[in-house]
Amino acid sequence: MHRSEAEALIGSLSSRGATASTAESCTGGLIGASVTDVPGSSSVFMGGAVTYSNDAKVRVLGVDPDTLAEHGAVSPQVARQMATGAVRVFGSDYAVAVTGIAGPGGATETKPVGLVYIAVAHGPRTVVSGFNFGGDRSEVRSSTVREALLMLTDMVEGRL
Repeated sequence: MHRSEAEALIGSLSSRGATASTAESCTGGLIGASVTDVPGSSSVFMGGAVTYSNDAKVRVLGVDPDTLAEHGAVSPQVARQMATGAVRVFGSDYAVAVTGIAGPGGATETKPVGLVYIAVAHGPRTVVSGFNFGGDRSEVRSSTVREALLMLTDMVEGRL
């Protein structure tokens, strides 16, 4: 799906002897699928969690229920906690997490379809970016996968 971005990530991780993991909501495992489509990814990809429900975010990744109640699942705060949770759960050096509204439903007045938060974590550092992707559900998810892979590669290579 996003072969060149995934290959770049695998190359960056491999050259540094580093590992990565994923925590996905709106992409439903597409980031992990893109990474594992690359031969040799098993040496650097520790695993991924598809935490679509709020309960799964809490139970699997340790997202604080109070954060979910106060900010909602689609928020920079939850994306941050998902990423740091993935590092902890999988024991990886890096993690990327995504949460958003792929549509066509689920939007609110303040959170439109296409709103996605992507977080990348490494050690004590976590960077979160918000995006407003256009298009239908498939296009929002595809754009999210691409940006998540690019952000994680940028973090690994020290550009973020």
